[in-house]
Amino acid sequence: MLENEILLLRAVEPEDLELLYVWENIPNLWHVGNTRQPYSRFAIKQYIEQADSTIFDSGQLRLMIVLKVSDVAIGTVDLFDFDVYHSRLALGLFIDANFQGKGYATQTLRLVEDYVFHFLKINQLYCHIAADNLASRAMFEKERYEMHGTLKNWINTPSGFRDILVFQRFNTTK
Repeated sequence: MLENEILLLRAVEPEDLELLYVWENIPNLWHVGNTRQPYSRFAIKQYIEQADSTIFDSGQLRLMIVLKVSDVAIGTVDLFDFDVYHSRLALGLFIDANFQGKGYATQTLRLVEDYVFHFLKINQLYCHIAADNLASRAMFEKERYEMHGTLKNWINTPSGFRDILVFQRFNTTK
């Protein structure tokens, strides 16, 4: 369910500490994730140690995206703001710059959808995408996500305020 021929989505392990430390401390991505300061190794280590609770307990789940052939982690997928009552879940997807443009994000998205819609039985996935992030917009539109709103001047970036687009995909298997 959380793998295909190329990718495996797995739980975060202690061995991921250094890689997560690097990824979480990329300053030009902080505005996307509401981060305002660097993360310490200690904070990330604590996060990893506490990551054993279920999505039902914590309302979130982070998975590492791993190339099966080499066992190399290439990114993360975050499921968060889990609302059981309203049956919705937010999605965040990160692919390391060295692995972008190879279709891994699309494959990851499909694996996540299978897990969320068929296993968790959730009604909808949603995500916020910067209006000028054309690659992400194109991928989500191609994968049948519908754009249902614009949050004007939603994020403050070094180049000024930017709009965020709200994309949703509904479970049609119910």
